[in-house]
Amino acid sequence: MPYDHRKTTPRTATPTPARRSALTRALALAGCCAVLAGCGASQASPESGKAQETRQESATQSRPPAAAQSRPPAASGGQPGDSPRATPQPSRSPLPATQGGRPLAGRTVVIDPGHNSGNFRHSREINQKVNIGTTRKECDTTGTSTDAGYTEASFTLDVSHRLRDLLTARGAKVVLTHDADRAWGPCIDERARIGNAARADAVVSVHADGSAVGHRGFHVILPARVSGGSADTAKIVGPSRDLGEDIVDRFARATGTSPANYLGSGTGLDVRDDLGGLNLSTVPKVFVECGNMRDPKDAQLLTSATWRQKAAQGLADGIATYLKG
Repeated sequence: MPYDHRKTTPRTATPTPARRSALTRALALAGCCAVLAGCGASQASPESGKAQETRQESATQSRPPAAAQSRPPAASGGQPGDSPRATPQPSRSPLPATQGGRPLAGRTVVIDPGHNSGNFRHSREINQKVNIGTTRKECDTTGTSTDAGYTEASFTLDVSHRLRDLLTARGAKVVLTHDADRAWGPCIDERARIGNAARADAVVSVHADGSAVGHRGFHVILPARVSGGSADTAKIVGPSRDLGEDIVDRFARATGTSPANYLGSGTGLDVRDDLGGLNLSTVPKVFVECGNMRDPKDAQLLTSATWRQKAAQGLADGIATYLKG
């Protein structure tokens, strides 16, 4: 009970009987307990009561809920009290095809390996005339070769395979007009139809030139504006030029070679209206003359597998640049 400094008047003590009955003692004891309980309650200030409630509430909040305190059921085949087995998490979904190093996913590229190694054995077939829209022209030719006998058809197929692998690795769908899987051809009009039927985003016809000694370098042939018969290049002239310019830039970087010194005024671009593969195309298309097989210095490059890989890299980079806009 708190100490009180106030003075009080002393009470006169009343004599207490020597002996009390058991009932009297019990009642007296109960009264004392009640008084003591009341005193204890009166000592608790409102602040101390709030503090106690706060401690109780804090203890209640820090105690995990009953569900969390209960032991999880044993895993299948385990005993009660065993640690639960970790639940396997689903593996992360693979990146969409447009991510993770596949920037050309959803794109279609047609590669046209110029000529065919079997053409020279089928002169009658390849000399038949086909319609190229504005006129009629031979189905195909044998192509050229180096002085040592390395043929253009062998070169174009090798570079086309390398180019296919590079584009496929970037996610593109690649279609070849032929893969040494036929005796001759295909004819130039059929090559155009293959690209059109595939609805290709780009078509590249791989070639090597057969010009005079001293004529060096590469060039890209673009379609001219042609309208006649089944030929109408109006819609592809612009996109084909964009494709050609990107290839010129990237091919020069990858191979370290310069644009042709004998046409195109150093631009590496030539426009023609006499090639059926371009006249009949309805999708962006170019021809690439990777070098001059009749010049010894260019021939040394064209017969090198290392350089052919660089050529394929330059073509792939140019196509990718064009397709990515």
